[in-house]
Amino acid sequence: MRPEIHDLQASMRAHGYVAERSIVTAVHLARAMEKPLLIEGDAGVGKTEVAKVLAALLDTELIRLQCYEGLDVNTALYEWNYQKQLLRLRIAADERRAAASGNPAAHERQTPAPGNPADRDLEDLIFGRRYLLERPLLRAITRPDAPPVLLIDEIDRADEGFEAFLLEVLSDFQVTIPELGTIRAAHRPVVILTSNRTREIGDALRRRCLYLYIEHPPFEKEVEIVRTKVPGIADRLAAEITHFVQALRGRALMKPPGVAETLDWALALVTLHRDALDAATVAETLGCLVKDRHDMGDLDGKQVEALVATAGAATASATNPRP
Repeated sequence: MRPEIHDLQASMRAHGYVAERSIVTAVHLARAMEKPLLIEGDAGVGKTEVAKVLAALLDTELIRLQCYEGLDVNTALYEWNYQKQLLRLRIAADERRAAASGNPAAHERQTPAPGNPADRDLEDLIFGRRYLLERPLLRAITRPDAPPVLLIDEIDRADEGFEAFLLEVLSDFQVTIPELGTIRAAHRPVVILTSNRTREIGDALRRRCLYLYIEHPPFEKEVEIVRTKVPGIADRLAAEITHFVQALRGRALMKPPGVAETLDWALALVTLHRDALDAATVAETLGCLVKDRHDMGDLDGKQVEALVATAGAATASATNPRP
């Protein structure tokens, strides 16, 4: 392993993110090549956490654009502060009336003719940067001091029209605002895009990104994640939780639990002062793990007991291997 990748892996681990080499290498290359990184995988496998940890490592701002159906350019890029603009126009009108009341000649000029320089100056003023509301994409481009981490979360939830707009931004890291002209990035942001694959991302966007797929972690890694994220958890409980969750993922569930659910459940069990699984407690806390009504209904008492017994036996076997 190259030293810089080894160091990055150690730094991510120190910030609570247990990452295998493929994840660390993809993050390193995205930074070194200044390319966006598209991360796909099931919900709860740690895609968003990559961006959060990277921002912490770089000691920079994390700017998050949460995508959703109907997301438009204004919401993602910029809007004008219409309230402040209207207020400034009213102030200008009051100033003109005040000037007119004190000077009869000014009264004739309180409604200036089209093209009046005063009107043009006022228009330039109200369409200046002080009246501009920067949304996440513009904020990432205009950050003056250091490149931020731009997280475009769940890009698969946005429609194809927004995806096409995003191509232009990610290609040149510049945007054109008609009233202000073209604004170019002082520093190229580190861009992380995530997708839960609710729809297929277009080829054009994929070509502009490096790609990483994160799967549910293997047993040893998930146990390590639980121990790292839930301080004070008993080793036996961490192992039994992981065996139980991984067995549950093997079932035909509508919404298989991710690592996020594993951690929620582990924290709940520690809060209840448990150091091992028992069927009654599992049944009472299953809502931390299973987030679908049909999945919950499919897990009756006997199935829960069987899963608990299997998890306990697997943990005991690993703890006391046969000679």
